[in-house]
Amino acid sequence: MRTIIRVFAYVRRYPFLAAAQMACAIVATLMVIVFPRLTREIMDVVIPQGQMNRLPGLIALGLGAYFLQDLLTSLRIQINNTFEQKVIFDLRSELYERLQRLPLRWFDNRPTGDIMTTVSEDIPSVERVLIDGIEQGVIAVLQIVVVGAFLFQTNTKLALIALTPVPFLAVGAMVYTMTSKNRHRKVRKASSAMNSLLHDNVAGMRQIKAYAMEKEEHERFNLASDSLRQATLHVMRIWSIYRPSMTFVNNVGFVLVLWFGGNALYHKQIELGELTMVLLLLRSFYEPVGQLHALNQLFVAGRSAGERVFDILDAEEEKDNDAGRTLECITGHIVYDHVYFSYGSVPTVHDICLEAKPGQTIALVGPTGAGKSTLINLLTRFYEYDQGAILLDGVPVHELNKTWLRRSIGYVTQESFLFNGTVRDNLLIGKRNATDDELWAALASANARHFVESLAEGLGTRVGERGIKLSVGEKQRVSIARALLRNPPILLLDEATASVDTETERQIQSALDALMKHRTSFVIAHRLSTVRNADRIYVLEKGKIIEQGTHEELVALNGLYAGLCRTSLLA
Repeated sequence: MRTIIRVFAYVRRYPFLAAAQMACAIVATLMVIVFPRLTREIMDVVIPQGQMNRLPGLIALGLGAYFLQDLLTSLRIQINNTFEQKVIFDLRSELYERLQRLPLRWFDNRPTGDIMTTVSEDIPSVERVLIDGIEQGVIAVLQIVVVGAFLFQTNTKLALIALTPVPFLAVGAMVYTMTSKNRHRKVRKASSAMNSLLHDNVAGMRQIKAYAMEKEEHERFNLASDSLRQATLHVMRIWSIYRPSMTFVNNVGFVLVLWFGGNALYHKQIELGELTMVLLLLRSFYEPVGQLHALNQLFVAGRSAGERVFDILDAEEEKDNDAGRTLECITGHIVYDHVYFSYGSVPTVHDICLEAKPGQTIALVGPTGAGKSTLINLLTRFYEYDQGAILLDGVPVHELNKTWLRRSIGYVTQESFLFNGTVRDNLLIGKRNATDDELWAALASANARHFVESLAEGLGTRVGERGIKLSVGEKQRVSIARALLRNPPILLLDEATASVDTETERQIQSALDALMKHRTSFVIAHRLSTVRNADRIYVLEKGKIIEQGTHEELVALNGLYAGLCRTSLLA
Protein backbone atom coordinates (compact mmCIF):
# COMPACT_ATOMS: atom_id res chain seq x y z
CA MET A 1 0.00 0.00 0.00
CA ARG A 2 2.89 2.34 0.77
CA THR A 3 4.16 1.96 -2.81
CA ILE A 4 0.74 2.76 -4.30
CA ILE A 5 0.41 5.81 -2.04
CA ARG A 6 3.80 7.03 -3.26
CA VAL A 7 2.69 6.62 -6.86
CA PHE A 8 -0.41 8.69 -6.24
CA ALA A 9 1.67 11.33 -4.49
CA TYR A 10 2.81 12.51 -7.94
CA VAL A 11 -0.81 13.45 -8.67
CA ARG A 12 -0.77 16.25 -6.09
CA ARG A 13 1.53 18.30 -8.29
CA TYR A 14 -1.35 19.20 -10.62
CA PRO A 15 -4.37 20.15 -8.46
CA PHE A 16 -6.19 22.07 -11.22
CA LEU A 17 -6.16 19.12 -13.62
CA ALA A 18 -7.20 16.79 -10.80
CA ALA A 19 -10.11 19.07 -9.86
CA ALA A 20 -11.25 19.48 -13.47
CA GLN A 21 -11.13 15.73 -14.04
CA MET A 22 -13.06 15.11 -10.82
CA ALA A 23 -15.74 17.65 -11.74
CA CYS A 24 -16.31 16.01 -15.13
CA ALA A 25 -16.44 12.59 -13.50
CA ILE A 26 -18.99 13.63 -10.86
CA VAL A 27 -21.38 15.28 -13.29
CA ALA A 28 -21.07 12.45 -15.82
CA THR A 29 -21.74 9.92 -13.06
CA LEU A 30 -24.88 11.75 -11.98
CA MET A 31 -26.22 11.34 -15.52
CA VAL A 32 -26.24 7.56 -14.99
CA ILE A 33 -29.40 7.74 -12.89
CA VAL A 34 -31.37 9.87 -15.36
CA PHE A 35 -32.49 7.04 -17.69
CA PRO A 36 -33.66 4.68 -14.90
CA ARG A 37 -35.58 7.57 -13.31
CA LEU A 38 -37.23 8.46 -16.65
CA THR A 39 -38.09 4.79 -17.22
CA ARG A 40 -39.93 4.64 -13.90
CA GLU A 41 -41.80 7.87 -14.62
CA ILE A 42 -42.92 6.67 -18.05
CA MET A 43 -43.96 3.19 -16.89
CA ASP A 44 -45.68 4.21 -13.63
CA VAL A 45 -47.15 7.63 -14.52
CA VAL A 46 -47.07 8.66 -18.19
CA ILE A 47 -48.47 5.45 -19.72
CA PRO A 48 -50.98 4.46 -16.95
CA GLN A 49 -52.37 8.01 -16.72
CA GLY A 50 -52.33 8.65 -20.48
CA GLN A 51 -49.98 11.68 -20.24
CA MET A 52 -48.48 10.94 -23.65
CA ASN A 53 -47.86 14.64 -24.29
CA ARG A 54 -45.01 14.41 -21.74
CA LEU A 55 -43.31 11.55 -23.57
CA PRO A 56 -41.37 13.61 -26.17
CA GLY A 57 -40.00 15.91 -23.46
CA LEU A 58 -38.89 12.98 -21.28
CA ILE A 59 -37.28 11.25 -24.27
CA ALA A 60 -35.43 14.46 -25.14
CA LEU A 61 -34.31 14.75 -21.52
CA GLY A 62 -32.93 11.20 -21.61
CA LEU A 63 -31.15 11.85 -24.90
CA GLY A 64 -29.69 15.08 -23.51
CA ALA A 65 -28.45 13.26 -20.40
CA TYR A 66 -26.66 10.67 -22.53
CA PHE A 67 -25.17 13.40 -24.74
CA LEU A 68 -23.93 15.38 -21.72
CA GLN A 69 -22.53 12.23 -20.16
CA ASP A 70 -20.55 11.34 -23.29
CA LEU A 71 -19.42 14.95 -23.80
CA LEU A 72 -18.10 15.14 -20.25
CA THR A 73 -16.50 11.72 -20.67
CA SER A 74 -14.67 12.93 -23.78
CA LEU A 75 -13.47 16.05 -21.95
CA ARG A 76 -12.47 13.98 -18.92
CA ILE A 77 -10.41 11.61 -21.09
CA GLN A 78 -8.57 14.54 -22.68
CA ILE A 79 -7.86 16.08 -19.28
CA ASN A 80 -6.81 12.71 -17.91
CA ASN A 81 -4.41 12.10 -20.79
CA THR A 82 -2.73 15.45 -20.21
CA PHE A 83 -2.71 14.87 -16.48
CA GLU A 84 -1.34 11.36 -16.73
CA GLN A 85 1.41 12.24 -19.23
CA LYS A 86 2.62 15.10 -17.02
CA VAL A 87 2.84 12.77 -14.04
CA ILE A 88 4.59 10.04 -16.02
CA PHE A 89 7.03 12.59 -17.48
CA ASP A 90 7.87 13.70 -13.94
CA LEU A 91 8.38 10.11 -12.82
CA ARG A 92 10.61 9.22 -15.77
CA SER A 93 12.59 12.44 -15.42
CA GLU A 94 13.09 11.91 -11.71
CA LEU A 95 14.14 8.30 -12.27
CA TYR A 96 16.69 9.23 -14.94
CA GLU A 97 18.04 12.09 -12.83
CA ARG A 98 18.48 9.72 -9.91
CA LEU A 99 20.28 7.18 -12.13
CA GLN A 100 22.77 9.88 -13.07
CA ARG A 101 23.34 10.73 -9.42
CA LEU A 102 23.92 7.18 -8.22
CA PRO A 103 27.49 6.13 -7.45
CA LEU A 104 29.30 3.71 -9.76
CA ARG A 105 29.24 1.13 -6.95
CA TRP A 106 25.47 0.88 -7.48
CA PHE A 107 25.88 0.17 -11.21
CA ASP A 108 28.58 -2.41 -10.50
CA ASN A 109 25.93 -4.57 -8.82
CA ARG A 110 23.04 -3.95 -11.21
CA PRO A 111 22.81 -5.49 -14.71
CA THR A 112 22.15 -2.97 -17.48
CA GLY A 113 19.23 -5.07 -18.73
CA ASP A 114 17.63 -4.89 -15.29
CA ILE A 115 17.80 -1.09 -15.33
CA MET A 116 16.38 -1.03 -18.86
CA THR A 117 13.49 -3.24 -17.72
CA THR A 118 12.66 -0.80 -14.96
CA VAL A 119 12.60 2.16 -17.35
CA SER A 120 10.89 0.40 -20.28
CA GLU A 121 8.44 -1.93 -18.49
CA ASP A 122 8.06 -1.02 -14.83
CA ILE A 123 7.31 2.65 -15.42
CA PRO A 124 4.56 1.82 -17.98
CA SER A 125 3.09 -0.56 -15.38
CA VAL A 126 3.04 2.27 -12.88
CA GLU A 127 1.59 4.42 -15.66
CA ARG A 128 -1.32 2.02 -16.07
CA VAL A 129 -2.00 2.30 -12.36
CA LEU A 130 -2.21 6.06 -12.77
CA ILE A 131 -4.42 5.85 -15.86
CA ASP A 132 -6.84 3.18 -14.68
CA GLY A 133 -6.36 3.65 -10.96
CA ILE A 134 -7.04 7.37 -10.85
CA GLU A 135 -9.49 7.64 -13.71
CA GLN A 136 -11.52 4.42 -13.64
CA GLY A 137 -11.05 3.79 -9.93
CA VAL A 138 -12.38 7.17 -8.85
CA ILE A 139 -15.22 6.98 -11.37
CA ALA A 140 -16.17 3.47 -10.23
CA VAL A 141 -16.28 4.52 -6.58
CA LEU A 142 -18.31 7.63 -7.43
CA GLN A 143 -20.76 5.60 -9.47
CA ILE A 144 -21.18 3.04 -6.68
CA VAL A 145 -21.87 5.81 -4.14
CA VAL A 146 -24.25 7.80 -6.37
CA VAL A 147 -26.17 4.79 -7.71
CA GLY A 148 -26.23 3.20 -4.26
CA ALA A 149 -27.79 6.34 -2.81
CA PHE A 150 -30.54 6.34 -5.44
CA LEU A 151 -31.13 2.62 -4.87
CA PHE A 152 -31.83 3.30 -1.21
CA GLN A 153 -33.99 6.29 -2.10
CA THR A 154 -36.01 4.16 -4.54
CA ASN A 155 -36.46 1.02 -2.44
CA THR A 156 -34.53 0.48 0.78
CA LYS A 157 -35.43 -3.22 1.10
CA LEU A 158 -34.24 -4.14 -2.40
CA ALA A 159 -31.15 -1.96 -1.94
CA LEU A 160 -30.20 -3.91 1.19
CA ILE A 161 -30.71 -7.18 -0.70
CA ALA A 162 -28.48 -5.83 -3.49
CA LEU A 163 -25.71 -5.30 -0.93
CA THR A 164 -25.74 -8.99 0.10
CA PRO A 165 -22.80 -9.94 -2.19
CA VAL A 166 -20.63 -6.99 -1.06
CA PRO A 167 -19.02 -8.68 2.01
CA PHE A 168 -18.12 -11.73 -0.11
CA LEU A 169 -16.68 -9.47 -2.81
CA ALA A 170 -14.62 -7.57 -0.22
CA VAL A 171 -13.23 -10.75 1.32
CA GLY A 172 -12.39 -12.17 -2.12
CA ALA A 173 -10.58 -8.99 -3.14
CA MET A 174 -8.67 -8.91 0.15
CA VAL A 175 -7.53 -12.54 -0.15
CA TYR A 176 -6.47 -12.06 -3.78
CA THR A 177 -4.52 -8.89 -3.00
CA MET A 178 -2.75 -10.35 0.02
CA THR A 179 -1.64 -13.48 -1.84
CA SER A 180 -0.67 -11.90 -5.17
CA LYS A 181 2.40 -9.91 -4.16
CA ASN A 182 4.92 -12.73 -4.56
CA ARG A 183 3.34 -13.91 -7.82
CA HIS A 184 3.78 -10.56 -9.48
CA ARG A 185 7.26 -10.12 -8.06
CA LYS A 186 8.27 -13.39 -9.72
CA VAL A 187 6.93 -12.07 -13.04
CA ARG A 188 8.93 -8.83 -12.74
CA LYS A 189 12.05 -10.75 -11.69
CA ALA A 190 11.73 -13.23 -14.58
CA SER A 191 11.12 -10.39 -17.05
CA SER A 192 14.19 -8.58 -15.78
CA ALA A 193 16.34 -11.72 -16.07
CA MET A 194 15.21 -12.33 -19.65
CA ASN A 195 15.80 -8.72 -20.70
CA SER A 196 19.23 -8.70 -19.04
CA LEU A 197 20.21 -11.81 -20.99
CA LEU A 198 18.84 -10.32 -24.21
CA HIS A 199 20.76 -7.07 -23.66
CA ASP A 200 24.01 -8.95 -23.06
CA ASN A 201 23.54 -11.20 -26.09
CA VAL A 202 22.70 -8.37 -28.46
CA ALA A 203 25.75 -6.43 -27.25
CA GLY A 204 27.89 -9.55 -27.61
CA MET A 205 26.45 -10.81 -30.90
CA ARG A 206 29.85 -10.73 -32.61
CA GLN A 207 31.33 -12.94 -29.89
CA ILE A 208 28.37 -15.32 -30.12
CA LYS A 209 28.87 -15.67 -33.87
CA ALA A 210 32.65 -15.83 -33.60
CA TYR A 211 32.48 -18.76 -31.18
CA ALA A 212 29.48 -20.39 -32.91
CA MET A 213 27.45 -20.17 -29.69
CA GLU A 214 24.07 -19.53 -31.34
CA LYS A 215 22.53 -22.84 -30.25
CA GLU A 216 23.72 -22.60 -26.64
CA GLU A 217 22.63 -18.98 -26.26
CA HIS A 218 19.26 -19.77 -27.84
CA GLU A 219 18.78 -22.45 -25.19
CA ARG A 220 19.74 -20.00 -22.43
CA PHE A 221 17.28 -17.48 -23.77
CA ASN A 222 14.53 -20.08 -23.99
CA LEU A 223 15.13 -21.05 -20.35
CA ALA A 224 14.82 -17.43 -19.27
CA SER A 225 11.77 -16.92 -21.48
CA ASP A 226 10.17 -20.11 -20.11
CA SER A 227 10.65 -18.86 -16.55
CA LEU A 228 8.76 -15.70 -17.51
CA ARG A 229 6.08 -17.77 -19.24
CA GLN A 230 5.57 -19.99 -16.19
CA ALA A 231 5.44 -17.04 -13.78
CA THR A 232 2.93 -15.21 -16.01
CA LEU A 233 0.75 -18.30 -16.45
CA HIS A 234 0.63 -18.77 -12.68
CA VAL A 235 -0.68 -15.22 -12.28
CA MET A 236 -3.22 -15.76 -15.05
CA ARG A 237 -4.45 -19.07 -13.58
CA ILE A 238 -5.25 -17.43 -10.26
CA TRP A 239 -6.88 -14.51 -12.11
CA SER A 240 -8.98 -16.91 -14.21
CA ILE A 241 -10.45 -18.27 -10.98
CA TYR A 242 -10.77 -14.99 -9.10
CA ARG A 243 -12.46 -12.82 -11.74
CA PRO A 244 -15.26 -15.26 -12.76
CA SER A 245 -15.89 -16.04 -9.09
CA MET A 246 -16.44 -12.39 -8.31
CA THR A 247 -18.67 -12.01 -11.38
CA PHE A 248 -20.77 -14.96 -10.19
CA VAL A 249 -21.19 -13.36 -6.76
CA ASN A 250 -22.34 -10.16 -8.51
CA ASN A 251 -24.89 -12.12 -10.53
CA VAL A 252 -26.19 -13.72 -7.34
CA GLY A 253 -27.13 -10.20 -6.26
CA PHE A 254 -29.11 -9.68 -9.48
CA VAL A 255 -30.96 -12.94 -8.99
CA LEU A 256 -31.80 -12.15 -5.35
CA VAL A 257 -33.17 -8.70 -6.25
CA LEU A 258 -35.21 -10.16 -9.10
CA TRP A 259 -36.54 -12.86 -6.78
CA PHE A 260 -37.60 -10.57 -3.96
CA GLY A 261 -38.60 -7.77 -6.32
CA GLY A 262 -40.77 -10.09 -8.43
CA ASN A 263 -42.45 -11.37 -5.28
CA ALA A 264 -43.10 -7.80 -4.11
CA LEU A 265 -44.52 -6.89 -7.53
CA TYR A 266 -46.85 -9.92 -7.43
CA HIS A 267 -48.17 -8.81 -4.04
CA LYS A 268 -48.53 -5.24 -5.38
CA GLN A 269 -46.00 -3.91 -2.84
CA ILE A 270 -44.13 -2.04 -5.62
CA GLU A 271 -44.93 -0.82 -9.10
CA LEU A 272 -43.50 -2.33 -12.28
CA GLY A 273 -41.66 0.93 -13.10
CA GLU A 274 -40.09 0.98 -9.66
CA LEU A 275 -38.78 -2.59 -10.05
CA THR A 276 -37.51 -1.81 -13.55
CA MET A 277 -35.71 1.27 -12.20
CA VAL A 278 -34.09 -0.81 -9.44
CA LEU A 279 -32.88 -3.40 -11.97
CA LEU A 280 -31.46 -0.70 -14.26
CA LEU A 281 -29.74 0.98 -11.32
CA LEU A 282 -28.46 -2.39 -10.19
CA ARG A 283 -26.64 -2.86 -13.49
CA SER A 284 -24.99 0.53 -13.02
CA PHE A 285 -24.16 -0.46 -9.42
CA TYR A 286 -22.53 -3.84 -10.09
CA GLU A 287 -20.70 -2.75 -13.26
CA PRO A 288 -18.21 -0.50 -11.42
CA VAL A 289 -17.81 -3.19 -8.75
CA GLY A 290 -16.57 -5.49 -11.50
CA GLN A 291 -14.27 -2.74 -12.77
CA LEU A 292 -12.73 -2.45 -9.31
CA HIS A 293 -11.88 -6.15 -9.40
CA ALA A 294 -10.14 -5.68 -12.75
CA LEU A 295 -8.32 -2.66 -11.34
CA ASN A 296 -7.20 -4.76 -8.41
CA GLN A 297 -5.12 -6.83 -10.85
CA LEU A 298 -3.50 -3.67 -12.20
CA PHE A 299 -2.87 -2.30 -8.73
CA VAL A 300 -1.10 -5.48 -7.66
CA ALA A 301 1.05 -5.52 -10.82
CA GLY A 302 1.67 -1.80 -10.48
CA ARG A 303 2.71 -2.23 -6.87
CA SER A 304 5.40 -4.76 -7.84
CA ALA A 305 6.62 -2.49 -10.65
CA GLY A 306 6.47 0.53 -8.35
CA GLU A 307 8.67 -1.23 -5.81
CA ARG A 308 11.38 -1.62 -8.46
CA VAL A 309 11.05 2.02 -9.54
CA PHE A 310 11.22 3.31 -5.98
CA ASP A 311 14.12 0.97 -5.27
CA ILE A 312 16.11 3.18 -7.64
CA LEU A 313 14.59 6.44 -6.40
CA ASP A 314 15.42 5.48 -2.81
CA ALA A 315 18.98 4.34 -3.55
CA GLU A 316 21.63 6.39 -1.81
CA GLU A 317 22.99 8.83 -4.35
CA GLU A 318 26.45 10.24 -4.79
CA LYS A 319 27.37 13.10 -2.59
CA ASP A 320 26.17 16.30 -4.19
CA ASN A 321 28.15 16.90 -7.38
CA ASP A 322 27.57 20.64 -7.07
CA ALA A 323 28.66 20.92 -3.44
CA GLY A 324 32.22 21.58 -2.36
CA ARG A 325 35.08 23.90 -3.17
CA THR A 326 36.58 24.95 -6.46
CA LEU A 327 40.10 26.22 -7.12
CA GLU A 328 40.78 29.32 -9.14
CA CYS A 329 43.90 27.86 -10.68
CA ILE A 330 45.07 24.25 -10.77
CA THR A 331 48.81 23.59 -10.69
CA GLY A 332 48.26 19.82 -10.80
CA HIS A 333 50.11 18.80 -7.62
CA ILE A 334 48.54 15.46 -6.66
CA VAL A 335 49.35 13.40 -3.57
CA TYR A 336 48.03 9.99 -2.52
CA ASP A 337 48.55 9.79 1.24
CA HIS A 338 48.14 6.25 2.66
CA VAL A 339 45.03 5.54 0.57
CA TYR A 340 42.92 2.41 1.11
CA PHE A 341 39.91 1.27 -0.90
CA SER A 342 37.76 -1.86 -1.12
CA TYR A 343 34.96 -2.97 -3.43
CA GLY A 344 32.57 -4.14 -0.75
CA SER A 345 34.48 -6.65 1.37
CA VAL A 346 37.17 -7.20 -1.26
CA PRO A 347 40.35 -5.13 -0.59
CA THR A 348 41.55 -3.44 -3.77
CA VAL A 349 44.34 -0.99 -2.93
CA HIS A 350 46.34 -0.79 0.30
CA ASP A 351 48.39 2.01 1.80
CA ILE A 352 49.04 3.82 -1.48
CA CYS A 353 51.48 6.70 -1.22
CA LEU A 354 52.56 8.51 -4.38
CA GLU A 355 53.13 12.06 -5.57
CA ALA A 356 52.71 13.76 -8.92
CA LYS A 357 54.31 17.19 -9.04
CA PRO A 358 52.89 19.84 -11.38
CA GLY A 359 53.60 18.96 -15.00
CA GLN A 360 54.92 15.48 -14.24
CA THR A 361 53.91 12.32 -16.06
CA ILE A 362 53.25 9.43 -13.73
CA ALA A 363 53.08 5.89 -15.11
CA LEU A 364 51.20 3.13 -13.32
CA VAL A 365 52.39 -0.33 -14.25
CA GLY A 366 51.52 -3.82 -13.10
CA PRO A 367 49.66 -7.02 -13.89
CA THR A 368 45.93 -7.00 -14.65
CA GLY A 369 43.92 -6.48 -11.46
CA ALA A 370 46.77 -4.76 -9.61
CA GLY A 371 44.63 -1.66 -8.90
CA LYS A 372 45.93 0.77 -11.52
CA SER A 373 42.55 1.89 -12.88
CA THR A 374 41.16 2.03 -9.35
CA LEU A 375 43.71 4.69 -8.41
CA ILE A 376 42.62 7.08 -11.15
CA ASN A 377 38.94 6.30 -10.48
CA LEU A 378 39.53 7.47 -6.91
CA LEU A 379 41.09 10.69 -8.22
CA THR A 380 38.00 11.45 -10.35
CA ARG A 381 35.79 10.48 -7.38
CA PHE A 382 34.02 7.79 -9.35
CA TYR A 383 34.60 5.93 -6.10
CA GLU A 384 35.36 7.36 -2.67
CA TYR A 385 38.42 6.03 -0.86
CA ASP A 386 37.94 4.38 2.53
CA GLN A 387 41.00 5.69 4.38
CA GLY A 388 43.81 8.14 3.82
CA ALA A 389 43.61 11.19 1.57
CA ILE A 390 44.05 12.26 -2.03
CA LEU A 391 45.13 15.89 -2.30
CA LEU A 392 44.91 18.20 -5.31
CA ASP A 393 47.02 21.30 -4.76
CA GLY A 394 46.85 20.59 -1.03
CA VAL A 395 43.05 20.22 -0.91
CA PRO A 396 41.44 16.80 -0.23
CA VAL A 397 39.52 15.83 -3.36
CA HIS A 398 36.46 14.85 -1.29
CA GLU A 399 36.13 18.52 -0.39
CA LEU A 400 36.10 19.60 -4.04
CA ASN A 401 33.06 20.13 -6.24
CA LYS A 402 32.71 16.90 -8.24
CA THR A 403 31.45 18.55 -11.41
CA TRP A 404 34.26 21.09 -11.35
CA LEU A 405 36.84 18.39 -10.57
CA ARG A 406 35.78 16.13 -13.43
CA ARG A 407 35.69 19.03 -15.88
CA SER A 408 39.30 19.72 -14.92
CA ILE A 409 40.36 16.22 -15.94
CA GLY A 410 40.74 14.68 -19.39
CA TYR A 411 40.08 10.95 -19.28
CA VAL A 412 40.75 8.47 -22.10
CA THR A 413 40.04 4.81 -21.41
CA GLN A 414 41.06 1.63 -23.22
CA GLU A 415 37.43 0.87 -24.10
CA SER A 416 36.58 3.97 -26.10
CA PHE A 417 32.88 4.78 -25.82
CA LEU A 418 31.09 6.82 -28.45
CA PHE A 419 27.44 7.80 -28.20
CA ASN A 420 24.98 7.05 -30.97
CA GLY A 421 25.27 10.42 -32.67
CA THR A 422 27.61 12.17 -35.10
CA VAL A 423 31.36 12.61 -34.84
CA ARG A 424 30.68 16.25 -34.02
CA ASP A 425 28.25 15.34 -31.22
CA ASN A 426 30.85 13.10 -29.60
CA LEU A 427 33.60 15.69 -29.84
CA LEU A 428 31.46 18.47 -28.40
CA ILE A 429 31.21 16.50 -25.17
CA GLY A 430 34.76 17.69 -24.54
CA LYS A 431 33.90 21.33 -25.19
CA ARG A 432 30.27 22.28 -25.70
CA ASN A 433 30.89 25.56 -27.57
CA ALA A 434 33.82 24.43 -29.73
CA THR A 435 33.94 25.63 -33.32
CA ASP A 436 34.47 23.30 -36.27
CA ASP A 437 38.01 24.67 -36.61
CA GLU A 438 38.74 23.61 -33.05
CA LEU A 439 37.24 20.19 -33.70
CA TRP A 440 39.42 19.65 -36.76
CA ALA A 441 42.50 20.83 -34.84
CA ALA A 442 41.82 18.31 -32.07
CA LEU A 443 41.27 15.54 -34.61
CA ALA A 444 44.55 16.45 -36.31
CA SER A 445 46.40 16.25 -32.98
CA ALA A 446 44.94 12.78 -32.41
CA ASN A 447 45.85 11.66 -35.93
CA ALA A 448 42.14 11.37 -36.73
CA ARG A 449 41.56 14.22 -39.17
CA HIS A 450 42.39 12.22 -42.29
CA PHE A 451 39.93 9.39 -41.67
CA VAL A 452 37.14 11.77 -40.52
CA GLU A 453 37.58 13.82 -43.70
CA SER A 454 37.21 10.62 -45.70
CA LEU A 455 33.85 9.81 -44.08
CA ALA A 456 30.76 10.45 -46.22
CA GLU A 457 29.52 13.38 -44.11
CA GLY A 458 32.70 14.32 -42.28
CA LEU A 459 31.94 15.66 -38.82
CA GLY A 460 28.24 15.01 -39.45
CA THR A 461 28.73 11.26 -39.96
CA ARG A 462 26.72 9.13 -37.54
CA VAL A 463 28.93 6.64 -35.73
CA GLY A 464 26.20 4.18 -34.68
CA GLU A 465 25.57 2.62 -31.29
CA ARG A 466 28.80 2.62 -29.26
CA GLY A 467 30.58 3.82 -32.41
CA ILE A 468 30.01 0.53 -34.21
CA LYS A 469 30.52 2.10 -37.66
CA LEU A 470 34.12 3.00 -36.84
CA SER A 471 37.07 0.70 -36.30
CA VAL A 472 38.53 0.23 -32.82
CA GLY A 473 41.48 2.46 -33.65
CA GLU A 474 39.26 5.15 -35.16
CA LYS A 475 37.01 5.18 -32.11
CA GLN A 476 40.03 5.52 -29.85
CA ARG A 477 41.41 8.43 -31.83
CA VAL A 478 38.06 10.25 -31.65
CA SER A 479 38.06 9.65 -27.88
CA ILE A 480 41.57 11.07 -27.62
CA ALA A 481 40.53 14.08 -29.73
CA ARG A 482 37.63 14.61 -27.32
CA ALA A 483 40.04 14.73 -24.38
CA LEU A 484 42.43 17.01 -26.30
CA LEU A 485 39.56 19.39 -27.01
CA ARG A 486 38.91 19.83 -23.30
CA ASN A 487 42.57 20.86 -22.82
CA PRO A 488 42.48 19.92 -19.14
CA PRO A 489 45.16 20.65 -16.52
CA ILE A 490 45.11 16.96 -15.51
CA LEU A 491 45.20 14.09 -18.00
CA LEU A 492 44.36 10.44 -17.31
CA LEU A 493 45.27 7.87 -19.97
CA ASP A 494 44.09 4.35 -19.17
CA GLU A 495 45.58 2.14 -21.91
CA ALA A 496 44.75 4.96 -24.33
CA THR A 497 46.83 3.57 -27.19
CA ALA A 498 46.33 -0.14 -26.54
CA SER A 499 43.74 -0.55 -29.30
CA VAL A 500 45.66 1.00 -32.20
CA ASP A 501 48.35 -0.35 -34.47
CA THR A 502 52.02 0.41 -33.93
CA GLU A 503 52.27 3.17 -36.54
CA THR A 504 49.10 4.90 -35.33
CA GLU A 505 50.31 4.54 -31.75
CA ARG A 506 53.56 6.27 -32.67
CA GLN A 507 51.71 9.21 -34.21
CA ILE A 508 49.21 9.45 -31.33
CA GLN A 509 51.98 9.14 -28.76
CA SER A 510 53.76 12.05 -30.38
CA ALA A 511 50.59 14.14 -30.02
CA LEU A 512 50.11 12.97 -26.44
CA ASP A 513 53.70 13.85 -25.56
CA ALA A 514 53.04 17.39 -26.68
CA LEU A 515 49.72 17.45 -24.86
CA MET A 516 51.21 16.19 -21.59
CA LYS A 517 53.71 19.02 -21.41
CA HIS A 518 52.96 21.53 -18.65
CA ARG A 519 50.17 19.37 -17.23
CA THR A 520 50.00 16.53 -14.72
CA SER A 521 49.38 13.20 -16.40
CA PHE A 522 48.71 9.69 -15.17
CA VAL A 523 49.40 6.97 -17.72
CA ILE A 524 48.40 3.32 -17.43
CA ALA A 525 49.94 1.17 -20.10
CA HIS A 526 51.44 -2.22 -20.84
CA ARG A 527 53.62 -0.98 -23.68
CA LEU A 528 57.13 0.07 -22.78
CA SER A 529 57.09 2.81 -25.39
CA THR A 530 54.23 4.47 -23.56
CA VAL A 531 55.75 4.61 -20.08
CA ARG A 532 59.54 4.64 -20.41
CA ASN A 533 59.71 8.46 -20.65
CA ALA A 534 57.50 9.02 -17.60
CA ASP A 535 58.95 11.19 -14.83
CA ARG A 536 58.12 8.50 -12.32
CA ILE A 537 56.88 4.94 -12.62
CA TYR A 538 54.93 3.18 -9.87
CA VAL A 539 54.70 -0.60 -10.06
CA LEU A 540 51.65 -2.16 -8.43
CA GLU A 541 50.95 -5.75 -7.48
CA LYS A 542 47.84 -6.96 -5.61
CA GLY A 543 46.85 -3.39 -4.75
CA LYS A 544 50.20 -2.31 -3.33
CA ILE A 545 53.07 -0.23 -4.68
CA ILE A 546 56.08 -2.52 -4.65
CA GLU A 547 58.49 -0.50 -6.80
CA GLN A 548 58.90 3.10 -7.89
CA GLY A 549 61.43 5.15 -9.82
CA THR A 550 62.44 6.04 -13.37
CA HIS A 551 62.65 3.48 -16.15
CA GLU A 552 66.39 3.15 -15.79
CA GLU A 553 66.23 2.84 -12.00
CA LEU A 554 63.57 0.14 -12.13
CA VAL A 555 65.37 -1.86 -14.81
CA ALA A 556 68.51 -1.74 -12.70
CA LEU A 557 66.50 -2.91 -9.69
CA ASN A 558 65.75 -6.11 -11.63
CA GLY A 559 62.38 -6.58 -9.92
CA LEU A 560 58.84 -6.96 -11.22
CA TYR A 561 59.15 -4.02 -13.62
CA ALA A 562 62.29 -5.43 -15.17
CA GLY A 563 60.55 -8.76 -15.51
CA LEU A 564 57.59 -7.14 -17.21
CA CYS A 565 59.94 -5.39 -19.61
CA ARG A 566 61.30 -8.77 -20.63
CA THR A 567 57.82 -10.14 -21.35
CA SER A 568 55.02 -9.16 -23.68
CA LEU A 569 53.35 -7.15 -20.92
CA LEU A 570 55.78 -4.30 -21.53
CA ALA A 571 57.06 -5.04 -24.99
